[in-house]
Amino acid sequence: DAQWEILAGLLPEPACRRPSGGRPERHHRRAIIDAIFYLVDNGVKWRALPVDFPPWATVYGFHARWSDNLTVIELTGRLRAALRVAHGRQPDPTAGCIDAQSVSETAEATVPKTTSGFDPHKRVNGRKRHILVDTLGLLIAVHVTAADTHDRDGASPLLHTAAAVGVRHLWADKAYRGDLVTRTRDNLGITIEIATEPSKGKGFQVVPRRWVVERTFAWISRRRRCARDYERLPDHHEAIVYWAAIIQMSRRQAHMTYHKPQHQVQKQALYRKR
Repeated sequence: DAQWEILAGLLPEPACRRPSGGRPERHHRRAIIDAIFYLVDNGVKWRALPVDFPPWATVYGFHARWSDNLTVIELTGRLRAALRVAHGRQPDPTAGCIDAQSVSETAEATVPKTTSGFDPHKRVNGRKRHILVDTLGLLIAVHVTAADTHDRDGASPLLHTAAAVGVRHLWADKAYRGDLVTRTRDNLGITIEIATEPSKGKGFQVVPRRWVVERTFAWISRRRRCARDYERLPDHHEAIVYWAAIIQMSRRQAHMTYHKPQHQVQKQALYRKR
């Protein structure tokens, strides 16, 4: 209920309420959102959606429509801004992190060869998703390419998005070093700082700043639809990643807005009884 209360006001207005007109929607928006969340979180096929949800073709239609008109990107941006304000930050980020992750394609041959490749470094056959996050790890943008695309080549759309939202400083790993740092500074006004690994020592060591984007990859991969690439089109894989971020951010905001204050009230009442 708390998640839906947050998301209800962020969804686009139904066509029947617009001046252009349209048919009233047969199914409630909440049922559509629940079905998309179920598919992303559990990794089922579209045709395998339980009968408790609206017909799979209807749910897929909303998913494709909201992906084409950039609703998922706008929804992600609004949730990110609200969370940043709740953490005492400015709505728009000025710094962030960028990185790439290779994802294996499914064995069902849904990924065509034209958009697939082999990453020799990770030994992964499939696609690569390049993401841009703020300093809290909240998703700003994602770009999906074949796995054999170099990190520097796949970062170009993300860097233009970073400049559009006001990001002026980025942390990245050594794969982004070279002329990309110079071109980004001169053309977009963004400084790319290469996060160096700490001195060799015993055990696991956290790389400064880079752990933020690595944690975001963990959040995304937690959703089973994102554990592998099941999408025929790269744009649809990008939309699924945005939906994974929407699930994570809406749950986080709902917990901060509703559950935590109630927990504090109960805790204070318990102390008063003592």
